[in-house]
Amino acid sequence: MDFNILAINPGSTSTKIAVFRNEEPIWCLTIRHSADEIARFETVWEQLEWRLGMILDALRSKHEDIRCFSAVVGRGGLLKPVEGGVYEVNDAMEYDLRNGKMQHAANLGGVIARKIAEQAGTKAYIADPPIVDELQEVARITGLKELPHTPVFHTLNHKAIARLYANTNGCRYDDLNLIVAHMGGGISVGAHRKGRVVDVNNAYDGSGPIAPERAGTLPAGQLAELCFSGRYTLGEVKKMCCGRGGIVNHLGTNSIIEVEARAKNGDRDARMMLDAMCYTVGKSIGAMAAVLKGDVDAIILTGGLANNADLTDRITEMCSFIAPVQVYPGEDEMQALAESGLMVLRGETEVKTYR
Repeated sequence: MDFNILAINPGSTSTKIAVFRNEEPIWCLTIRHSADEIARFETVWEQLEWRLGMILDALRSKHEDIRCFSAVVGRGGLLKPVEGGVYEVNDAMEYDLRNGKMQHAANLGGVIARKIAEQAGTKAYIADPPIVDELQEVARITGLKELPHTPVFHTLNHKAIARLYANTNGCRYDDLNLIVAHMGGGISVGAHRKGRVVDVNNAYDGSGPIAPERAGTLPAGQLAELCFSGRYTLGEVKKMCCGRGGIVNHLGTNSIIEVEARAKNGDRDARMMLDAMCYTVGKSIGAMAAVLKGDVDAIILTGGLANNADLTDRITEMCSFIAPVQVYPGEDEMQALAESGLMVLRGETEVKTYR
């Protein structure tokens, strides 16, 4: 039986839309939003009708009858912590998406999906949102009881690539121990034990490895002194950790292509920052190997930076003694969203209820 699935992925500077028939993409469209366009809105939620209108216009231009969609799957937002899986968008979820402390364009995904699903006479879902929390209890504990470790990471791509690896190798994700490193503007490295991410850094607040736009884990004492130096506001310090930290802080650019070109032209600082980023990714992979007690079936490198063979080779050199390293360049969140909806429609996964 064929299923038609609409996938919706709102980001900070774009809205992605795709239509799939079963696993096959029929078409995919990325609508770019300029800084000036976004600046017209004071809050994320003021963008709702604007983005919804663009999506509906795109569907009309492609002559799509929304009544033919079997499911609508939106990108998951910054909700309360939940287990991984597929969730139907309900009233409780919509309330938390609209009113949660952490606001991001991704929060629009579930609500837009629900509005379109209502018109289509079908159901709306989200899958593996970034706040998935499957941590083992000991991983939550830090040296300050006021500051427990909470994960926010690239859950959708982590889980999708882990399942892809398992399927490719004739295994079940739930039977494997994997270390997945998603490498983009932020980097998250997670220990996957039998289908659950039992430890992972918080890529939202910038902890973990140095990344193009993340400072990585910082010296606590020096960070405290910086915060109370009187030189920066809270918002500025947070931006230094996430958004203006890491490569962009040191070199003034978040483009790894540009940094590599500078390094090849003899820029020692550029070369050192690339080395430092790979070094901290390798260290994080080693830490997750310890979490899994050395029982690691594979290490997976994915995300946009995994397209760079020089970077993946350096990381592989550091950690291939742990387990075989597999590289899955890029990320395909639209495919992952569609496949999550397809698993529901085929009865291959249970739909979870958000409370």
